[in-house]
Amino acid sequence: MRILVTGSAGHLGEALMRTLQGAGRAAIGLDIKSSPFTQRVGSIIDRDFVAQCLRGVDAVVHAATLHKPHIASHTRQQFIDTNVTGTLNLLEAAVAAGVKSFVFTSTTSAFGRALSPPAGAPAAWITEEVVPQPKNIYGVTKLAAENLCELFSLTAGLPCIILRTSRFFPENDDDADSRRAYDDANLKVNEFLYRRADLEDVVSAHLLSVERAPAIGFARFIISATTPFARDDLALLRVNAAAVVKRHVPAYQAEYQRRGWSMAPCIDRVYVNELARSQLGWRPRYDFAGVLQCLIGQRDFRSPLARAIGSKGYHDKSCTEWGSAGPYPLNKG
Repeated sequence: MRILVTGSAGHLGEALMRTLQGAGRAAIGLDIKSSPFTQRVGSIIDRDFVAQCLRGVDAVVHAATLHKPHIASHTRQQFIDTNVTGTLNLLEAAVAAGVKSFVFTSTTSAFGRALSPPAGAPAAWITEEVVPQPKNIYGVTKLAAENLCELFSLTAGLPCIILRTSRFFPENDDDADSRRAYDDANLKVNEFLYRRADLEDVVSAHLLSVERAPAIGFARFIISATTPFARDDLALLRVNAAAVVKRHVPAYQAEYQRRGWSMAPCIDRVYVNELARSQLGWRPRYDFAGVLQCLIGQRDFRSPLARAIGSKGYHDKSCTEWGSAGPYPLNKG
């Protein structure tokens, strides 16, 4: 099987290419930027270029995108061009080339306002049944691209799986208050409870989707670390998350105290990966309990793949050039 990976110079794209090449599989990397893992340099906005890249391809993993941090540095039109038109170009070329599997990397950010319940309400239990309510151009364009994938599956018979991935990036949080309140590792480990996945698990979900798409036909799956929480925990998570975590993973308290870390006082949403585990057969290896054991054993909690990729950032120039002292440019709205 010959697999085209878009966004091969990016964080997930490189991880996919490293894994495929390491397994001796035929993989072609496509990106607007050159890299050691990119064989086709060009833009997915270019229809002719995309059509050329799809020749002889059996499967597409579409990870190329403008991300949320690009909102401050790119126009809404650029988001539409890349995330929507670029996806349309790939879908049309995939159908013309007789591609057998199309895997689209989406995001839990597409849920938007549905992730933030009103004051006094329990935490949100986020499954694939939750109706997205995008709150920015990133979410709008990712959801539009998802809908294009569904359209091509229904009308052209293209086997397509959409993966709504939670956080797996190593960069510092884009929220200044969170950066001030927590050590970066502390924040990321907390997120494994409800909104983070390790890069290795995200890659395995994509490659499993390539294999399973022809049998499944079309599906959306949430890709996030398996949470220890249950629906019965949702009310208390909004007011005393530490008490809930202590009940499920009691060993966390001593290790956090030793490190001077703190648990989030409130958790407002929980991503649920049950459908991906039951229907896709995905078996994520990294969760909060496992990460905690790494911490206790003085080991790096990241997978070897995540450590190998490291941090790539999102922009070619420093954010100080946009007038920002933080890790991201100032949001222009």
